Amino acid sequence: MAQEPAELTSDELQSIVSTAVKSCVDFIDSDIAPSRIQAQRYMDGETDLGVEEGRSNIVSTKVRDTVRAIKPSLQKVFMTTDKAVEFIPRGPEDVAAAAQATSYCNYIFSKNNGFRLLSDAFHDAMVKRVGILKAYYEDTDHQTIHEYTGLDQAAFDFLEGQPDLTVMSQEIETTTTMDPASGMDVETPIISCRVARKKRTGQIKIDSIPPEEFFVNREARSLEDAYCVVHRTEARVGDLVALGYEFDEVADLSALGDADETRDSERSARHGYSVTAGTDDNEGNQDVSMRLVAVSEAYMRVDTFGTGIPSLYRFVLGGGSYTLLSAEPIDKIPFSIFEISPEPHSFFGTSIVDLIRDDQDAATSIMRGILDNVAMTNTPRLVVQENAVNIDDILNNEIGAVIRARSPGAVQDLTIPFAAGQTLPALQYMDQMIESKTGITRASQGLNPDQLQSTTAVAVSAQMAAAAGQTEVMARNLAEGGMTQLFKLILHLSIQHQDKETVMRLNGSFVPVDPSSWQADMDMTTNVGLGTGRAEERQAAL
Repeated sequence: MAQEPAELTSDELQSIVSTAVKSCVDFIDSDIAPSRIQAQRYMDGETDLGVEEGRSNIVSTKVRDTVRAIKPSLQKVFMTTDKAVEFIPRGPEDVAAAAQATSYCNYIFSKNNGFRLLSDAFHDAMVKRVGILKAYYEDTDHQTIHEYTGLDQAAFDFLEGQPDLTVMSQEIETTTTMDPASGMDVETPIISCRVARKKRTGQIKIDSIPPEEFFVNREARSLEDAYCVVHRTEARVGDLVALGYEFDEVADLSALGDADETRDSERSARHGYSVTAGTDDNEGNQDVSMRLVAVSEAYMRVDTFGTGIPSLYRFVLGGGSYTLLSAEPIDKIPFSIFEISPEPHSFFGTSIVDLIRDDQDAATSIMRGILDNVAMTNTPRLVVQENAVNIDDILNNEIGAVIRARSPGAVQDLTIPFAAGQTLPALQYMDQMIESKTGITRASQGLNPDQLQSTTAVAVSAQMAAAAGQTEVMARNLAEGGMTQLFKLILHLSIQHQDKETVMRLNGSFVPVDPSSWQADMDMTTNVGLGTGRAEERQAAL
């Protein structure tokens, strides 16, 4: 018989969460991270092909060229209008709220540098399989230090009574003055003090998450059915204190350090130079508030109270040993996942690197063969008779240099056939294969005028539209996936945390907007704007 559910103790909760986080980290580090490190190398113009000494080591940068060609088209789809996403009302009663939600959420998106966010997410999706954006509401304490001198007791009592002020230190000096009424000397305290003023502010923030900081469990197929979703990073002790954690609780936490070699390898591959986590900032740092410590946020569904129904929680764990710091119930997992080619029933999709990695190796091998053949044709090897020529003359590559020989025919060219001309069609075939896989052709980029000359405008337009089909599918996947998730998160955060009315410009006029009055389940759909042909074509159709 199954055991009845019971309320979890703090030790049991610590064990459940830390075990789940470690399992997610092990899965990503062993199965996903190595392919991402290789993808970054190919993006940087490297290859796994070996190089023979003295031969060409050129690399055909097909991956980088293709990613750079696709990225502007994807950016253009989402950034050509001022409304990256539009909420569409389903009934007349939702028209005003939908218009306000559309403008407000796009304002929040732009305020967080939406162009750069999408650039990062699209790049990671094309190279690392998924791009991750995190939308959340952050409450932080901002502290300022003020010094006051020459205060009397009444003024000091007024300052001390302010709820947002904390007296850090004070000095009292006594001065003697004569009381005009009695004519006697009276001692008056003069107070000097240093106070700290704390102001708590909150705002909706959107961050681009590096792939090596994001983890899911092995069986996950999406954010909705994932058992555990983890965001692991490093933060300053002072930043954690500003978020509300006790200083003594976080000051002694450990950083990720050198133990996490996979994370360091991914960071180093992306940066292009060696990165060692935490050591440079922590070694010899006398300011404890600026020390880096490991912080992991785990989003899991756990039955903490023994009701038999699990609830979604946000667990914050500190240090490399994943010490549980806090747990709070939440409504939504704050991530949006961008994929250009989702794999059915799998969390991680297919990247551009996955599609053309082997093609880059093949094109690199062909190019190296061509260059080696050209070099050997231009500077052929020589056949010489031993002791019949001066070897120093043979080794002298100066133009017009004399070769001293003792007999005719002592020096002969070793003829190398010029095969580069026959190899070039193979290289062109590789380019055609890459174009068919990615949809990025010379014609679609306007780089092949010979192919488009003497062609009608309708035929050119049809050819361009056909070539753009692959890119449009990528854009649709990004729109229906990450963009929809992101703007739903922004809408949810706006309704949940906006506690006062604000004024914003809507349709050319300034109107009051109060997101807290909107319904979280308002009857709306999310409409991501995608191009459906050029403007003149749509006008002609209408």
